[in-house]
Amino acid sequence: MDIQGRRSILCPNCRRLISTDETSCPHCGLSRPGSRWRNNLWTGNFFSSHQLIRTIIFINAGMFVLSLIIAPSSTGFSMNPLNFLSPGSRSLLLLGATGRIPIDQFDRWWTLLSASYLHGSILHILFNMMAFSQIAPLIVHEYGASRTLAIYTLSGIGGYVLSYFAGTAVTLGASAAVCGLIGAALYYGRSRGGHFGQLVYRQVSGWVIGLFIFGFLFPGIDNWAHGGGLLTGILAGFVLGYQERQPERLLHKTVGNLCVIATALTLVYAVGTSFLIIFRVGLG
Repeated sequence: MDIQGRRSILCPNCRRLISTDETSCPHCGLSRPGSRWRNNLWTGNFFSSHQLIRTIIFINAGMFVLSLIIAPSSTGFSMNPLNFLSPGSRSLLLLGATGRIPIDQFDRWWTLLSASYLHGSILHILFNMMAFSQIAPLIVHEYGASRTLAIYTLSGIGGYVLSYFAGTAVTLGASAAVCGLIGAALYYGRSRGGHFGQLVYRQVSGWVIGLFIFGFLFPGIDNWAHGGGLLTGILAGFVLGYQERQPERLLHKTVGNLCVIATALTLVYAVGTSFLIIFRVGLG
């Protein structure tokens, strides 16, 4: 077989081995798979599957530490476990807490995205990140990194949109986005069926029941955001599909990377404007 002058690459879309000379991928039909732009970060993934979970946890932790640095609450370092290491409301509003007050009074619509990376106490972030670390590996495995990013981001936004229309004054936390992953797991289990699908569906259904019981028993829980995130996750799982039925494609990667860019720009803007406001107030 004459292979002189021929090189092989993985198709950026379907990840199968093809020649760089192909005008289109013989497996998935992607046009010009060997061109350089097809192999950049836009059509690939900003994060691999094993990096994704760690990165989201690190970003949440980083924003929590920053909120403490900007303005801890007056009870932020008390020994009350419910208040221990709690950021002040000033820092949380500056960094992008969402709800009726930030959106209606200050036109901060971008907080619908930033609020998913802010937390009101050390217990708040620990509970959310523990839940995230439990559900995320399943979603990454069954949906892939790009669709997981899309589900997480869109569910956070969807949850806080519903919370806004329900009249919540101020709200924040990763729980809406985490509920979106739970919703995607519900859809996957129900849709896939079989022994494994039924097992996933039953287990995740138990989480949903426990989540809402917890939300109604304890004050301060944003059940509207949880419900909105859950419904958005189910819808996103249905629209985007999962690996067994639809392998990750260029569209999924593009949507996932758009979510990464939007999140990065929003958080950078939130941090930048926060320090700008603090600097101006300090000078005043």
